[in-house]
Amino acid sequence: MAEISGMSLVERVTMPKWGLSMKTGRITEWIAREGDEVEEGDDLAEIDTDKIAGTLEAPSGGVLRRIVAEAGGEAPVGCVIAVIAPAEVPEGEIERVAAEAREQLARGVPAEDEGSPVGGLAEVAGRALAYATSGAGPEEIVLVHGYGGDKNSWLFVQEPLAARHTVYALDLPGHGESGKDVGAGGLDALTDVVAGFLDALGIERAHLVGHSLGGAVVTAVAARVPERVRSLTLIAPAGYGPEVDASYLRGFAAAGTRRELRPHLGKLFADEGLVTRQLVDDLLKYKRLDGVDVALRTLLTTLLDEDDAPALDVRHLLPAALRVVAVWAATTG
Repeated sequence: MAEISGMSLVERVTMPKWGLSMKTGRITEWIAREGDEVEEGDDLAEIDTDKIAGTLEAPSGGVLRRIVAEAGGEAPVGCVIAVIAPAEVPEGEIERVAAEAREQLARGVPAEDEGSPVGGLAEVAGRALAYATSGAGPEEIVLVHGYGGDKNSWLFVQEPLAARHTVYALDLPGHGESGKDVGAGGLDALTDVVAGFLDALGIERAHLVGHSLGGAVVTAVAARVPERVRSLTLIAPAGYGPEVDASYLRGFAAAGTRRELRPHLGKLFADEGLVTRQLVDDLLKYKRLDGVDVALRTLLTTLLDEDDAPALDVRHLLPAALRVVAVWAATTG
């Protein structure tokens, strides 16, 4: 959070909250050094949590004036771990901010993390739909995950988006903390859910972002209620081409042990070393919940036909007048 004091602009870099359950993070490496000029979005540090490792980006540009939490140490979510400010900010002011941060860090008391996602439940067509919301910007963004994912799939992007928008990440039926009844599955049913979510939360018009299956769903929502959609962002969306990784989809649905599941999860990461034991165990715990196996197998028929070809084609649903950004990776795995 930036603080304007006199002529200075001081940015307190805090330990991010990557997921609702994250309480602390461990800084494994500082990529930037004290005195480095950084731009907004530059890599600052590598951070490990009990579930995942990620890179902390600079929230704003300036000079990295202080590193408060050294590499190897843990810090509670929301605690100040570094200070960014223009070179002209007096050294005394930087030291004052750093000293306060060191004292807070020494106490080990989690900072009040006002910007962290807050969980909620919405009732949509008789189903409980879980979501996490953050930010208070004038325009809303709704994030829709892919097959087998959940609202935590967006943990690295929800926080930066929330700096300027009100952001909702939801769990589709059968996923995360939402109800596990998906009925007959199908694109129409999932479209009903997301459109119903907009109604339930009173969101008149939103930017919709969808990954994989979620990309097909938000496309269908835009076709049904175009007046409710400001823009579409499609990340490797399903339903836009002749190729689909059927072995991954069927393998994920069928896997019941660490040995079976880990190779499939490895396809989701450029660096398979990021597939931690905790991540695998958390997914297995989810897959063993009542109703999840049926939900995943039912939704599988939304994505694949009997010959393992794509069952979805949503290209004709894309509204011509809508602003659309589509992102595909050049390679997978």
